[in-house]
Amino acid sequence: MSDFNSAFSLAASGMKAQAQRLRHVSENIANADTPGYHRKIASFEQVAEMGETTGAVALGPVELDRSDPGRVYDPSNPLADETGYYEGSNVDLVVEIADAREAQRSYEANLKMFDQTRQMSSALLDLLRR
Repeated sequence: MSDFNSAFSLAASGMKAQAQRLRHVSENIANADTPGYHRKIASFEQVAEMGETTGAVALGPVELDRSDPGRVYDPSNPLADETGYYEGSNVDLVVEIADAREAQRSYEANLKMFDQTRQMSSALLDLLRR
């Protein structure tokens, strides 16, 4: 049963990490038009217990994208300087949608692993009852 618990734990860690990643992607999409907003980049780390890697993953530190946010010309904007430009956002919606799809598919793969493990453990318990 320890192997089943380990499989459940690994799948759950993957689902949790992808859900957190999707939250950051959602924040990026929501702030795509916010002046001065810098895109958040999420990375993953392996979880280690007592110096040994467990195979589980967790969301690592979230970093801000340092790329140029670009300048937007709108002289009527209150943030515009004397030339009529203000600092925009560095969020690319195409990249964010691709990241969201990747996170969704990874979440679904971990969910499928979780479900398969549940089905195998149920089948094993049924065999042991006989």
